[in-house]
Amino acid sequence: MWDFSTDPEFQLKLDWMQRFVREEVEPLELLFPASGAPYDTGNQAARAILHPLRQQVREHGLWACHLGPELGGQGYGQLRLALMNEIIGRSHWAPTVFGTAAPDTGNAEILAMFGTEEQKHRYLQPLLDGDIISSFSMTEPQAGADPKEFTCRAWREGDEWVIDGEKWFTSNARYASFLIVMAVTDPEVRPHERMSMFVVPVETPGIEIRRNVPTMAEREELDEGTHAYIRYNRVRVPADALLGGRGEGFKVAQARLGGGRVHHAMRTVGRCDRALEMMLERAVSRRTQGERLADKQAVQTMIADSYIELQQYRLLVLNTAWVIDNRPHGSARTLIAMCKVAMAKVYHDIVQRAVHLHGSLGTTHELPLAEMWMDVPLLALADGPTEVHRATVAKQLLREAEPAPGLFPSEHVLARREAARERYADIVKEYGQ
Repeated sequence: MWDFSTDPEFQLKLDWMQRFVREEVEPLELLFPASGAPYDTGNQAARAILHPLRQQVREHGLWACHLGPELGGQGYGQLRLALMNEIIGRSHWAPTVFGTAAPDTGNAEILAMFGTEEQKHRYLQPLLDGDIISSFSMTEPQAGADPKEFTCRAWREGDEWVIDGEKWFTSNARYASFLIVMAVTDPEVRPHERMSMFVVPVETPGIEIRRNVPTMAEREELDEGTHAYIRYNRVRVPADALLGGRGEGFKVAQARLGGGRVHHAMRTVGRCDRALEMMLERAVSRRTQGERLADKQAVQTMIADSYIELQQYRLLVLNTAWVIDNRPHGSARTLIAMCKVAMAKVYHDIVQRAVHLHGSLGTTHELPLAEMWMDVPLLALADGPTEVHRATVAKQLLREAEPAPGLFPSEHVLARREAARERYADIVKEYGQ
């Protein structure tokens, strides 16, 4: 059955989250605005504010809710997580406050599924407690995220694995206690069986961070880059550093990426909602040529289009979450790709209108819109380029399509009319039609 209502008890939690994020979490962006600030465990002032906020989240039973009770979470399904992430998406600090920051969420799941007991003790529990940061080292400078082009290799020497090669855009490596590294272990087999995954402590000799690369929203002169360009120079790790079986790196990676993609989509709903709120406030606050902006038909069109597009996208995301919760594993693959494709465009269009409506002020860093705008290109590339997911959607639809049975399309009016006449020939003859 279809039901668009929310359980009243859970709605109370969402209501608390709305107030909490607006009043307690969003101010952190003003005090510590750098995009890497939520991951900097060495910033004592930020951590002094963060810890009590996390305690409130725990007291309300909302900490790391994507994880099962055995890992300290609530084990919520994707539909509840979607409603939560709409709120969490309002602030780049909120995932850290609620224990849902990437890539720690996916890395925790990998360690829970494939880590040894020693690795879980050393890394998983501190990660779940929010005491340390992790990093996921997969993409490469010459290959991006295409596993068929990876060249970073790992091979066995006695009781050790040796990792050698380069990785690009390794998120939060400068703050991490460990990295999860994907490397080619069997170069001659099928592409998706070539790679394996390893857990590597950051203090391991041979890990060379060539530079921390600043994105559009980060300043090079202030060394704000959080995505590392890393050289693994014959890095040696013990045999049990392998996560999953040899050659199962791609399978392990996919176990974490599907959830990550849909959670990106959920949080984007919150970002867009915040931009729309700013548009509405601006429209009823600012006057020009003797009337409010809200009275201008062009402004009304911008607001209406933004709200309609956001609601359409939100329903797509919620439907995807419902399918993940209620259908067999893999049923939501095409829907997740659809969310990923639509995400960047909806975000781009709504933020662009919000910037435009605020005029020159919207282009400055005196509003959060400039940072939102600079996130648009990154959002279109995160977890795979939009074009790749668009192709996934098209291929799935084409796989289910069937060719026309004859020379003309199945909707050919002349043939269908003739078939209808044959079907109802007696009635037509009787009434003289």
